[in-house]
Amino acid sequence: MAYIMVDTETDGPIPGDYSMISFGAVLVNEKMDQTFYGRLRPISEKFIPEALAVSGHSREETLTFDDPEKVMRDFAVWIQEVCKKDRPVFISDNNGFDWMFICWYFHHFTGTNPFGFSSQNLGSLYKGLVKDTFQTFKHLRKTAHTHHPVDDAKGNAEALLTLKKEYGLKIKL
Repeated sequence: MAYIMVDTETDGPIPGDYSMISFGAVLVNEKMDQTFYGRLRPISEKFIPEALAVSGHSREETLTFDDPEKVMRDFAVWIQEVCKKDRPVFISDNNGFDWMFICWYFHHFTGTNPFGFSSQNLGSLYKGLVKDTFQTFKHLRKTAHTHHPVDDAKGNAEALLTLKKEYGLKIKL
């Protein structure tokens, strides 16, 4: 299996009605040198200014971003290239949110999702390892959480690597 850590930035709470503005992905391994960054033109007239502000982009700027279909097709090609013969596994720090957008965009724009029908949650994984549902993994990040999705995906990938090295997580990366 090839773990792909993903982070999304959006202009609202759900796909379809609102848009995924950008996303980042990193193949989780020691080098973390294989990343993907996509900036997507909005698919809806609706947006929540406060949600969009988190991304650091203005509405006018997002209107110049790339065609969502092209970005999702490029992302699918990237996944195929970095995973080679391994099955890609989607993981994020908030998979309920990030997965919802990535899955919807893949199915809507390409007709299929290379990740299949499931995802994994880094936060839940950490809580299980430390046996405490009140704990958070975020102190394990090395890369600052900037809301640039590649930075955020890298920080989360670093945390996953720490779970393997220092917490004894059995995972093949």
